[in-house]
Amino acid sequence: MDEITRTVKYEADTDPHFAEEIAGIARGETLRACIQCGNCSGACPVSPYMDYTPRRIIAMTRAGFKREALSSTTIWLCASCYNCTVECPKQIRITDVMYALKQKAIKERLYPKRFPVAVLAREFSAAVRQFGRNSELWLIIYLYLKTNPFAMLKQSILGLRLFLQGRMGLKRERIPMGTGKKGDLQTIWNALDRADR
Repeated sequence: MDEITRTVKYEADTDPHFAEEIAGIARGETLRACIQCGNCSGACPVSPYMDYTPRRIIAMTRAGFKREALSSTTIWLCASCYNCTVECPKQIRITDVMYALKQKAIKERLYPKRFPVAVLAREFSAAVRQFGRNSELWLIIYLYLKTNPFAMLKQSILGLRLFLQGRMGLKRERIPMGTGKKGDLQTIWNALDRADR
């Protein structure tokens, strides 16, 4: 039995506006149209590895179980294959809902701690925001330091071989200064920040 069925939940513990908030982030997706048929869960190739099936995540979101939905591993394991969306008889873009839940989880820091996918998304976004580009070496270092530092030791031989072959450098990649591109990137980030409010 999972956490949501082991503990008694009351209406006072839910967020009544959570479904509309997620629907708004997911381009106005109509979550209330879901008939809970389970086609999304049956079509999902990674549902056996999820703590909640896609059908359950939609039900939890509709019911306002914000903390449970945002802290689940399900939204981070979504393969973005759109099988669920194709199979949905109500044409709900479930993959877009998963993206919206990820955005909200990052914003509210409710993702599973030390779960590598959430940390990777946050670190990648921070690097692109600050430098305009991603440097794989630094992204990997930050990922391992924040999830499993001992695993970095196991990968050090591979990292050294990639470095010696010129496939990975120590220098941090960045947008060249004075080209105007850094200002353009900042304009894009500012627009995204305004849209998130």
